[in-house]
Amino acid sequence: MFDDRIIADHRIMGGAPCVRGTRIPVATIVGLMAEGYTIGGVVDDYPQLTAEDVRAALQFAAVAVAERQLPLRTPA
Repeated sequence: MFDDRIIADHRIMGGAPCVRGTRIPVATIVGLMAEGYTIGGVVDDYPQLTAEDVRAALQFAAVAVAERQLPLRTPA
């Protein structure tokens, strides 16, 4: 789903994954969702995005995290 909507181009936002045709990074969308935004709320604030763009960004982020080993601290 995200293959045609999310791009990483070194000439755009330093290569950060963004929604195609925009300068809106995936990280911005994920951050807004973490703050409690709905998909509709993100689209309202960024009208150049569609609901499908937001879902693609979330799917991209989920796949990116699943493919990496993240160092997590265990509580003392």
